[in-house]
Amino acid sequence: MEAAEFWEQRYAGSTKVWSGRVNTVLTEVAADLPAGRALDLGCGEGGDAVWLAQRGWQVTAVDISATAVARGRAAATAAGVPDDRITWVAHDLSDWIPEPGFDLVSAFFLQSPVEFARQEILSRAAGSVAQGGHLLVVSHAAPPPWASQWHVHHAHDLSSPAEEVAALGLDAGEWEIVLAEVRGRESIGPDGKPASLEDSIVLARRAASEPNGDGS
Repeated sequence: MEAAEFWEQRYAGSTKVWSGRVNTVLTEVAADLPAGRALDLGCGEGGDAVWLAQRGWQVTAVDISATAVARGRAAATAAGVPDDRITWVAHDLSDWIPEPGFDLVSAFFLQSPVEFARQEILSRAAGSVAQGGHLLVVSHAAPPPWASQWHVHHAHDLSSPAEEVAALGLDAGEWEIVLAEVRGRESIGPDGKPASLEDSIVLARRAASEPNGDGS
């Protein structure tokens, strides 16, 4: 099964997949950042995009599932977010090219039981970060309880923060790794049951100017 078919069935098969709440790590990272342009990769049903828009960010929210994107748009309308604050895009990230100049690019749990070009997607995303902007990648450090087959078939997707940083291939002269760690948290799964999770968190900041770009 192709990724697009898998995720569309995943969302269309349920009236609601996620809680609709913003990811806590995003609130911690973005709370002190000046609002600018944000790119939400794999936006799901829009919890993060809506939260950012409510705080003045101009958001581009992208997901492979048209159903998920439609729910995100509806959630934004229900929250009173102006229509022009979020650009909703239903597209497979494997062949979607982001425009440059984003002050914050976030990718939460961009992992899948179906094969897709995750590293290529993240590399392109890093290239779209503006000078002085941030790249935030949060992923499952261990299989979530509701993904029982993940460990067997897709253990290679479960990278440590150090492995994630290495895979991103960020130029050390251009990027600062602000955060690279595993955090535990309590959550509620899509089945409504509580779960203990471990997240791999990588936050990188792009230099405000290119090396020697200020004439030094």
